[in-house]
Amino acid sequence: MTNRSLRNFSVVILLCLGILPDSALAKRRPPPGGRLAVVADERLSALRANPELSAKLLRRLGRGSLVAIKGDKRGRDGIVFYKVNVTTRTGGWIQRDAVFAPSRAGDDARLLRLINASDSFDRVVRAKIFLDYFTGSELRPEALLMYALAAEDAVIHLSRDAARRLDEKEMNAGGAPMFSYFLNFNELDRYNRQGVTFVFDQRTKQFRYDGEGWQELVHRYPRSPQAAEARRRLDAASFRR
Repeated sequence: MTNRSLRNFSVVILLCLGILPDSALAKRRPPPGGRLAVVADERLSALRANPELSAKLLRRLGRGSLVAIKGDKRGRDGIVFYKVNVTTRTGGWIQRDAVFAPSRAGDDARLLRLINASDSFDRVVRAKIFLDYFTGSELRPEALLMYALAAEDAVIHLSRDAARRLDEKEMNAGGAPMFSYFLNFNELDRYNRQGVTFVFDQRTKQFRYDGEGWQELVHRYPRSPQAAEARRRLDAASFRR
């Protein structure tokens, strides 16, 4: 078996065991056969055999899954469905509202509204989807601001949870530097997978957002209104140091 075949076989096994999300393969290789779109509202992401809400469920697509839109059809109850490919062998019908296509006019604004209405980690994930796939949108500075604000807001509950769950006596007994326990805190993992990195202030024993989103706003969109807020946040972070 070649190395590539072995890697593919390993991914299939992990999917079967439920260790990887359904979107793992889709993210690596967009499905062929139509216009690219991404699932951002997983509440509506049922893949069905026919364009009806009562049709047989084939699978539930995870947030971030990629699909290829082949066509659309309005169901009897007025809901519009996209006919999509999920892989080269799997396809079906999905409610149009669940997916967002970079090539479809207005989908960037629609996704931005969803991000704005989302809370905490959901806002981070959906904003990351926007930043990954709507690279040419003029609304990207707004999405980036929401992404960075959500990351900064997460500091409060992450610091509280880490202080509650990490026992100081156990950390001292383990012998590793205390800050390393905090930076290995498992609640950081899901943020890290979304490109969010935190640093740890040993004096206050608090996490801080590393500010990468603020830096990007200042350097890539220096004349945007969002860049002014980014500069204010960066100045405040510099003062705290």
